[in-house]
Amino acid sequence: MASIKQLDDRRFKITVSNGYRPDGKKICKAKTIRVPESIPKRGIRQYVSHEAEELERQFKSGYGEDGNMTFEEFAERWLARQVRYAPSTLESYRRMLGRMYPFIGSVPINRLRPIALENMLVELRKRKYRGKPIGEATVQKYLTVVSAVLSDAKRNEIIQKNPARMIDLPETESAQQQIPTEEEALRFLNYICNEEIEYRTYYVLAIYTGCRRGELCALKWEDFLVDSRDNTSVLTVSRSRSVVPGKGVVEGPTKNGHSRVIAISPEITGYLQSYCCIKMAEAEERGEEVSDYLFVNDEGHLFHPDTFTKHLRMIYEDLGFPKEYHLHTLRHYFVSTLLHHGVDKQTVAELAGHGDTSFLERTYCHPQLALKQQAASVMEDSLLHQQAG
Repeated sequence: MASIKQLDDRRFKITVSNGYRPDGKKICKAKTIRVPESIPKRGIRQYVSHEAEELERQFKSGYGEDGNMTFEEFAERWLARQVRYAPSTLESYRRMLGRMYPFIGSVPINRLRPIALENMLVELRKRKYRGKPIGEATVQKYLTVVSAVLSDAKRNEIIQKNPARMIDLPETESAQQQIPTEEEALRFLNYICNEEIEYRTYYVLAIYTGCRRGELCALKWEDFLVDSRDNTSVLTVSRSRSVVPGKGVVEGPTKNGHSRVIAISPEITGYLQSYCCIKMAEAEERGEEVSDYLFVNDEGHLFHPDTFTKHLRMIYEDLGFPKEYHLHTLRHYFVSTLLHHGVDKQTVAELAGHGDTSFLERTYCHPQLALKQQAASVMEDSLLHQQAG
């Protein structure tokens, strides 16, 4: 039971006990509340009783977060509650928060002010990666994670404002993605025709579906639903296999925690059916059942995600492609191609697994050189036509 002590007409101290410590002392939590003036005198006792019941429920259920909790303690509880993020994303947040705890970890969450976060950013900007200062965009990613934690505290009415949202930040350069040309894409597809079937299938799906590396590694045959009437299929992407430091390869949800559906053309559907027959034959030769997963080696073991990344680098080198190209470049090509051929942004965002179109607008909506040259030609024709008239 909670004990209530009246301090004045509208201030009360509520104390809740929950068992005993090894030394015999009670484990207690106290909270001083002030009854709002909007509550009439006859309702004060009922208001205080409700607050006492709520504090007792929170404390005994282990969710007694309040504003006096340090940022580090609250952030660790926030991490433990997250279920929507892929394991690799969650581990990334954990590492980033760990680097910020020395600056703000010991500050009570309700006493964290913008100036403390600004001082933290100053120190982060001094950090170096491979001998060079880290970029402003990276520094601001740290603040974004802090802001996510504080937004959760605000949502739970532990703090009134999110101080991370009150900081003036310098502009950062928009990331210019390296997008292969159509000629490079065709050269790439022709080249991989001579690759082993697993590599060929993986890279074909990467460029035709825009799936992320881990999503491709986690694909199962049950994720494909084939329509025999026209030999099309529908792919449901709901899992990802990612490398988590200290834990190896871990399977979890997609990056944003949501499933998405991708339509597969008849040609690619037929190709996947042929690939399935090959994997079934390999399994039969080993005397085993065919694996649930698409991408297993000759022994039926799942490929490590890094395998496809490293192998692709060798292919790019043979083709003479820019060193900046990587596995995600195939995903960039998928998104960019759809946008530049008139597919609406919302559809592209859904196919790529983005929550909204804002990321596409910041990252991909820049015309390729050929389209810029086309625009120049339009202007030239227009001006010459006017002069001729």
